Amino acid sequence: MPCHIYMSPSLIYAWRFNVILKKEMKYLEKPLSREGIAELVKEYGHYLKITADIKRGNLVAGCLLHADGEKILLEKGSSQDSIWGGGLDLVGKEIDCSAVLNLRSGVNPGMEILDPKKREKFIKTVENIFKALWEK
Repeated sequence: MPCHIYMSPSLIYAWRFNVILKKEMKYLEKPLSREGIAELVKEYGHYLKITADIKRGNLVAGCLLHADGEKILLEKGSSQDSIWGGGLDLVGKEIDCSAVLNLRSGVNPGMEILDPKKREKFIKTVENIFKALWEK
């Protein structure tokens, strides 16, 4: 009997662009220009998965899985406890703080970043790198 696997449209979209087209994740330490953000929209579409180091202020964008970005941040010297995941809607200009990566026994029991200080640091990190998105 054949086995059918359901894949959500967002997973198919991410898989198609990151796996089939071999999209590279972007390691970012400095704020992007409007042109840099426009390039990300062309490359990834309107939504980016983001893994950020809230202590150092750097991030990885364009991850298929947040854990992929986590690996890069760890290789760049980040500590595990400062790495958190979420996403950014580049058209709606909305930041979300939800990722499986955020599940941590005894620290963060949900996918959302529950600690208000860590959540705010994640948002500020994303806003800093993508600040041109909100400039008029």
